[in-house]
Formats: sequence, C-alpha cells, structure tokens
Amino acid sequence: MKLALYGAAGMVGSRIAKEALERGHSVTALVRHTGKLGFQHPQLTELKADASDAADVAVKIAGHDAVISAISPRGDGGAERFLLAAKALMAGCKQAGVKRLLWIGGAGSLEVAPGLMLMDAPGFPEAYLDEARIQGEALKLFRAEDELEWSFACPAALLAPGERRGRFKVGGDQLVSNAKGESKISAEDFAYACVYQLEKHGKIRQRFTAAYVE
Repeated sequence: MKLALYGAAGMVGSRIAKEALERGHSVTALVRHTGKLGFQHPQLTELKADASDAADVAVKIAGHDAVISAISPRGDGGAERFLLAAKALMAGCKQAGVKRLLWIGGAGSLEVAPGLMLMDAPGFPEAYLDEARIQGEALKLFRAEDELEWSFACPAALLAPGERRGRFKVGGDQLVSNAKGESKISAEDFAYACVYQLEKHGKIRQRFTAAYVE
C-alpha cells in the first residue's frame, strides 16, 4: 500500500511509519515542519503539509491507498484546529478520491460501563480531560460520515514506548483491560494493530481499540 501519514514525527505516528515500512508499504510523511522525523527509509518520503486545509490535503494525498492521521490535539491551535483538521481530512479524501482514512483517537471516550466513558469515570487524570473531550468530538464527526471507509483507532488507557510483542486483544467501543484491571499497550504494538487493520481492510466505519490482556 501507499500510505499518507499525518503526524509522522509523533510517538504513535513515527511507529506507524516504521511498522508500515517494515511490512513493505511506502509512506508519505506529511508534517508541519520537515526535518524532524529522525529516521530515513528508501520507501519514505517527507512533505510539508497542512492537515487543516482541505485543498492541501487533497493535493498531498492524491494517488495514495489510505490516509492515516496521528496528529495531536496538544499542538498549535488546540481544539479548534484539531477538529478543523478532522473535517479537512474527510473533505480532502473525498476530493482526492481516497476512500480509506484511519484516525488515531484517545482512550478517554471508550466505555468502561454501559453509558459511562473512561473520561467521566472517577480517577480520570484532569490533565488529559480536555484532550479526551476533543477526541470525543472528533469521534462524533466520524460517526456522521457515511461516504468514507474510516476507522477510529483508540489505544489502551496507558500508551507508552516499549517493545513490540505482537500479542494483544482488539476490541470495539469498550476499554480492554487485563486480569489486574490494567489497560495498557506499547506504542509499537498499537502501531502494529493500526497497520494490520489497514492491510486487512478491517473495522470499516468502526471504532476499535487494542490492549494487552496477558
């Protein structure tokens, strides 16, 4: 596959790029500021791009098989620019004729009980609350989209750099935890889960999550 990847310099984005490259795909890293990737590959191309500009999106992703967004709501412009990017990516995909779009969300909007989201449960870190709410708004935008073949990928509650085990459980709208009640996954394995779903054309117009259960 030929993949267009926004946010390729981030923790998740960089690992998605490396996972895809190792599996034989080509990656166009679409970044706001070039020269920050920190790695090179014959199948990797880096381009300056603006995820919040639908016209720019359409030009940069033309000819790709799928688009991945691993941008963060913590960047410049905050919530307003982040949600604008979600809308621009969907519009740009339609303009370019690219149907497949995978969005990297957060764990905060996953359910921990019927009707109860993780971000509304006791003990959710206040520092991440705004980010979780923004991702929840992004999810609403995707669920209203019925033309594109989108997927909304949410990691476990604890996501950090680590080893690539290649073993985890894929779930849907509910938070996945292990027997100790821990919900965690390495950024490497989360990247694996995301690329795998693209390869298998899985989870179309669905949210999915991945976490360790061992």
